[in-house]
Amino acid sequence: MALLEPSGPQGPAAYRAAVEPRGHWLALAHQIDPEVARYFLVSARCGCFMQAARSLNIKATLLRKRLAQLEEHLRHSLFTYQGNGLVLSRDGLQLQAQLVALAHQRRLPVVEQPLIRLAVAEPILHDILGRDLIALLRRNASVRLEIIAIDSQQSLQAVEVDVVLWLSDTDGPVPGPSFAIEPPRSLARLQYLPHIAKRYSRLTTRPDSVEDLDDYMLVQWQPDAQVDALQPWNQVVQRRLAAVVQVHAYSLMLEMIRCGACIGLLPHYMSSFDRGLVALPGLLADSMQRQVWLAVNVQVRDAEAVRVIVELIVGTFEGRREWFD
Repeated sequence: MALLEPSGPQGPAAYRAAVEPRGHWLALAHQIDPEVARYFLVSARCGCFMQAARSLNIKATLLRKRLAQLEEHLRHSLFTYQGNGLVLSRDGLQLQAQLVALAHQRRLPVVEQPLIRLAVAEPILHDILGRDLIALLRRNASVRLEIIAIDSQQSLQAVEVDVVLWLSDTDGPVPGPSFAIEPPRSLARLQYLPHIAKRYSRLTTRPDSVEDLDDYMLVQWQPDAQVDALQPWNQVVQRRLAAVVQVHAYSLMLEMIRCGACIGLLPHYMSSFDRGLVALPGLLADSMQRQVWLAVNVQVRDAEAVRVIVELIVGTFEGRREWFD
């Protein structure tokens, strides 16, 4: 069957290839369940069963099964493969034309998805949560998700979202968001250490004291300069009269460390996230720690959709527990 194999139908029960009159296809279009008709039209538009399943928010196996049943019912092959591409057969084009016309007559409404607003501390979004959010979008292309990166206490206070993930000093979640939230949940405690790229420092020549940093350029993510918990490092940066760069983009700071022979302050999990970076413990006498907090707005409109996002976030941190222990 065309839905399962790139080749055409095989065996004695092949579908008819005769050209049917327009009235015949119009009658068939009226008989098809609207949900199955939508599956067919989306698959025809996408030219790919996997992409169509993502758009419909169903499993690809279910989509193929329903379309195979449709072909069996109509006794016509609706799809065929040309090279690596999925295209409609001649019969499929006939059915598509009638279903499109019928859809305009019925004026089938688009199912509105709830808008979920998510605010995340920028380092957490970049290092930990981003990949799983992308995986969520691959599984469900119909989701409506607004993602806001938080880079400072001021930006945290300025947002009002459904789910918020922020960083605080270790004495508690305060200051937190400005809107009313459910009791916050601590997800991880982060220790901050200077990091350097392995490619620019051999083990025997890596700095092991503040004085050794004089031979290296330092880089600082500007929002960290306002964080009280990171003051031991901030003071080192502030004393610099040369060989220091401050950036406002977190990703640019990482590139400065990876490719610019700079030393910068990062969470201790970074060597797990990027094997090319190595921490430099013992440079500073004082420990620098922060906590990751998760909270939900008390006035969410779609509790089920928010629950899915919260479970994804918690599952991500649980899956990377060794990064934080």
